[in-house]
Amino acid sequence: MRGCPFVTDDAEGAHGAGPGACATGAGLRRRRRRRWTGRSVSAATVLLLAAGGAGWLVYAKLSGNITADEAAARELARYERERPTALVRGAQNILLIGSDTRAGDGNDAYGRDHGTERSDTTILLHLAADRRSATAVSLPRDLMVDVPGCLRPDGSRSEPVFAMFNHAFQVGGSACTIRTVEKLTDIRVDHHMVVDFSGFKQMVDAVDGVRMCLREPMNDKAAKLRLPAGLVTLDGEQALGYVRARKSLGNGSDTDRMERQQRFLGALVDKVQSNDVLLNPGRLYPVLDAATSSLTTDPALASLRGLYQLVRGLRDIPTERVQFLTVPRESYVYNANRDQLVEPEAEKLFARLRADRPVAVAKGTPQETPGNSTGGDGGSGASPAPTFSGNTAAEHPCE
Repeated sequence: MRGCPFVTDDAEGAHGAGPGACATGAGLRRRRRRRWTGRSVSAATVLLLAAGGAGWLVYAKLSGNITADEAAARELARYERERPTALVRGAQNILLIGSDTRAGDGNDAYGRDHGTERSDTTILLHLAADRRSATAVSLPRDLMVDVPGCLRPDGSRSEPVFAMFNHAFQVGGSACTIRTVEKLTDIRVDHHMVVDFSGFKQMVDAVDGVRMCLREPMNDKAAKLRLPAGLVTLDGEQALGYVRARKSLGNGSDTDRMERQQRFLGALVDKVQSNDVLLNPGRLYPVLDAATSSLTTDPALASLRGLYQLVRGLRDIPTERVQFLTVPRESYVYNANRDQLVEPEAEKLFARLRADRPVAVAKGTPQETPGNSTGGDGGSGASPAPTFSGNTAAEHPCE
């Protein structure tokens, strides 16, 4: 007798010879194949659903970390007609605001909450339309500016006043700060982000600290910070003390403090890029979780999708083209403890950012007299871009 197809000798012997044996063996094999195929499809489906569900949960959690600043959006819409017009399609300006609020988890360790929230740090970040450069301009909190009438948290409206820059955030939050910046610079602010102390610390810890170079030892009791001179790796708590300290480093001025903040941000950018954080999901998740925690943004950015659309073109910007500077400033003529803009240098800087034209930074360049500030076209070769005192993310510690 010929052997039954699809049936082993053992199976044929077990079921006996003859046509019935072949039919029974083939049917058994087909049933086994169907069960195996069904189980495989079911397992694959479960894995896909689990992966998709996990991905959705991660997306929902990270997006849920972000607070949409709906109140600011409504207030800015009210004054839309008086806001500047964007001049260059594709270029974007993002206002980064560091809040000194003591509300929220962990923030009460930095002092009592007196019912007011001020802008501890404010940076206008300009992203070139071709996404080949990024320029971050620090705005001193003690800069004397025209603050417009703004909506207070209690629903009343303040009167226009000439005051320190951080008064804007204190009286009217992010919307008032944006209107003040736009009035000062005539630059359209496309997006804004507000981050508090806790969010900053978590971000630094998520990248396993940031390496900095201290030219002298640091011992600041107020910041609870004691560090040696030379190369040090700052964790989140130490980094917060480093960027906020005034009395224990340099000459105690806010200008010195802003320069330290710029150097730190440059080192943070370099750390993120050099460690392939953006390409490693295992390393990227904690960074995203930290970056989105304690973050308040305009509604367009208040999701991972919105943030991704903003930053996807930034991954290829060389660190030497990520530059930091402070707006040209000097002591206020009526109060040495306050600042005022240096003109016409400040307006030349604002004009170039409005037109998406290049500027350059270099160590030790006096802000009061920026080199080559006659306003040539930096891209045409007619004259070099004006140079301001600052640094780039490519500068390495202790060099």
